[in-house]
Amino acid sequence: MLVELRAENYAVIDHAIAVFGPGLNLLTGETGAGKSILVDALALLMGGKASAELVRHGAEKAVVACVFEATAGADTILEENGIDSEGNEIILRREILSTGKGRVFVNNQPATVAVLKQLAPELALVHAQSETLTSFDQAQQRILLDRFAGISTEEVSAAYTRWRAAEEKLNELIEGEQDRLRMVDLWSYQRKEIEAARLQAGEDEALETEKRVLANSEKLYAAAMGAFEQLYEGGASAEVSLRAAVRNVEELARYDARFSESVQQLESARATLGDVSASIRDYADAIDASPERLAEIEDRLAALDRLKRKYGKTVAEVIAFGEDVAQKLAEVEDKDEILKAIRTALADAVRAYQSAAGALTVERKAAAGKLAKIAEGQINSLAMKVRFEIDIHCDEKDTNWTGTGWDIVEYRIATNPGEPMKALHEIASGGEMSRVMLALKVSVEEGAVKPRKKSAAPRTLVFDEIDIGIGGRAAEAVGQKLKALSKGQQVLCVTHLPQIAAFADQHFLIDKREVDGRTKMQVLLLDDRARMHEVARMLSGAKVTDTSLQHAGQMIAASR
Repeated sequence: MLVELRAENYAVIDHAIAVFGPGLNLLTGETGAGKSILVDALALLMGGKASAELVRHGAEKAVVACVFEATAGADTILEENGIDSEGNEIILRREILSTGKGRVFVNNQPATVAVLKQLAPELALVHAQSETLTSFDQAQQRILLDRFAGISTEEVSAAYTRWRAAEEKLNELIEGEQDRLRMVDLWSYQRKEIEAARLQAGEDEALETEKRVLANSEKLYAAAMGAFEQLYEGGASAEVSLRAAVRNVEELARYDARFSESVQQLESARATLGDVSASIRDYADAIDASPERLAEIEDRLAALDRLKRKYGKTVAEVIAFGEDVAQKLAEVEDKDEILKAIRTALADAVRAYQSAAGALTVERKAAAGKLAKIAEGQINSLAMKVRFEIDIHCDEKDTNWTGTGWDIVEYRIATNPGEPMKALHEIASGGEMSRVMLALKVSVEEGAVKPRKKSAAPRTLVFDEIDIGIGGRAAEAVGQKLKALSKGQQVLCVTHLPQIAAFADQHFLIDKREVDGRTKMQVLLLDDRARMHEVARMLSGAKVTDTSLQHAGQMIAASR
């Protein structure tokens, strides 16, 4: 859901903030007040094209920003692009300099317009007068159909991933075969050299320790025996002193029981001293000042160093390198068997994908006719007279396989009798396009089957000037459809018609006025009284009468 939208020095806006709520959010105001400019600002944050002409005259830069509630899909996109999440919110900001350059920030971290375009389908779908149908491309048309039919693409996606992995493995093996053959002699030499060394993980560290001991054996022996003498063996050793102290404390304990525990503590200290002394003596006895062993260790360490310079920083890395080389040699030797296994796996993956994609095509074709019939009725209830169809074309060439199947979904329409069916993006009128989109969305939300797993749908739908060329019953029907649609997701709509404005959950007035010789625009959230006055103005024009106020109140009450 869109929580907040801000614009600063954008077109005629000096500074404007709109805080939106759930349900149906309607924007009204005098012609030219800047209602569509706000929608264009949101479209810009969804990755729309920027221009230096958008910067308010006299300003260095324009800034547009918004806050959306986070979604799991959006968080995944942020993670893939190395952008930290901000808890339950996603903050988008775009700056346009007067020079034409610009900057993008997501959660106050530098980003790109490409990231905004990735996030757009997760956050909002904007149908603005100034935009093209790029936000409702064939991918979005497919998603809408899948949502209507409750179609899950998980099976075909898994089959696609399996097929791609098998194909890449086969290509890698075939393309790398010549390189492998050229490397066989080198790999064989490397394997023999590493195997001949009979390496053990961690032996270099153990040998280094033993080397230090042997190289300093005399010093170590002298230190060990000196410590043993001082602790245990000598006439003035710590053990002798401690034993004398024990006798004296025992004498104290005979007369004063408080020293009994002290006697035990001293006896424990003597036992510990004896253990330490014995360990030091044993260490000294084990010291072997063998020049032959030292030379043997140095030779082994030198051999290990040669291997580490070639194959890894540690003995463990050298061992791993040898295992990798052995695996490569095994693959060369077993090439035919491996190729056969991979080709079998690839053939299985192809059949699995074709089966899953074919089943998806059948489901989509069955759903397309149902959705087209419902949508045509919904569109024609909005002061239009059209024929509508959904064409499913499947291209089974593997170059056209995707994780969502091989179907090309295209919505087609004829807006006037006798005209041929054309792709949806060829509709010239922005108002017609908005009404078609509204009818489609309502058709999907009201007619959708209970899905196995719902396809992703934008949280916020934005319609600009949806009421162009309609009035009366058609206008009321548009209002009812917007209201119905807003029960499932947030809707923003710019309107000039009171019949639509009466259905608002939140009603915003876009007010433009001149202050100190400059045009300023503000966004006002209307309370019940102000809302009734605005609907009355839309009914009667500049002069609001008691009759128009009464009529406005009746319309708002009826909409509830």
